[in-house]
Amino acid sequence: MAHELAPLAYANNALEPHIDSLTMEIHHGRHHKAYVDNLNKAIAGNIALEAKTLEQIIKDLSVVPDAIRGPIRNNGGGHWNHTFFWNILAPGAAGAPSGKLADDIQTTFGSFDEFKAKLEAAGLGRFGSGWAWLIVNNGKLEIVSTPNQDNPLMGKAVAGCEGIPILGVDVWEHAYYLKYQNKRADYLKAFWNVVNWAVVARNYAAANP
Repeated sequence: MAHELAPLAYANNALEPHIDSLTMEIHHGRHHKAYVDNLNKAIAGNIALEAKTLEQIIKDLSVVPDAIRGPIRNNGGGHWNHTFFWNILAPGAAGAPSGKLADDIQTTFGSFDEFKAKLEAAGLGRFGSGWAWLIVNNGKLEIVSTPNQDNPLMGKAVAGCEGIPILGVDVWEHAYYLKYQNKRADYLKAFWNVVNWAVVARNYAAANP
């Protein structure tokens, strides 16, 4: 079955002023759509890959034929990463986590503010394009960064890290350049105003039952 671009759960302008409407329109409607279209082109005619879910494909890229592994890594990763990203954002969200997630962030990173600073540092430290993630690895919270459209589900041999993402932030320039230009740090600080902590907490519960 062909992969599809799901509609956003909110309007393009719903995350204003933190993420602008035009960026959302281009980011979701063009960039994400291109990942979906190119992924479908790459797997077309490969019955084994067509039968797998997106997560199944990116978790084991070693079984993907060499000729299409690069396009599937890039476009499959791009599709998964963006779908995940849209789902952890919400208008009027912000605030802070509560419950077990809040407690474990405090224990792991020292404080919520320290956690935010470390995730921002991971995003700022990613040279070029990529992502910063909060993941669960062997039951523990970790902050990691991946290049391009890699993600921790791909495993250490591919992405340089491994684990289950529960929060991620896109630091490709197309995610912020129209509003923030080269000020990635400002974009990363604005990101906290649209994080849906209820969804992140559900991701954490699922990753660490």
